[in-house]
Amino acid sequence: MNTRTALASLGALSHESRLAAFRRLVQAGHDGLSVGELREQLDLPPATLSAHLNVLRAAALVEDQREGRVIRVRANYRQMNALLAYLTENCCAGTADCGPAVSCTPRKTGAKK
Repeated sequence: MNTRTALASLGALSHESRLAAFRRLVQAGHDGLSVGELREQLDLPPATLSAHLNVLRAAALVEDQREGRVIRVRANYRQMNALLAYLTENCCAGTADCGPAVSCTPRKTGAKK
């Protein structure tokens, strides 16, 4: 990840509602949430959520997929992990006291723990 991409990601997360939406999608795992489910959980007007999701999409932090009449939104874990790696790549001046961030790989629904 380069600095410009990191700034775009951090900028997209710098709003309370966008950060809350992204965190909900991270918690939802691989299946993500429908836009309606996310809107209900965040208690945001549809147009407001749509605008926030557009900002997160532009920063490649979320991806969506149409399923019939429903749009399902998922966190882009690859982008999230790249941002965490970028932020921690020089952690503690490279000493062994500070390891790299652990990546997040969500389990698919029904996967054994």
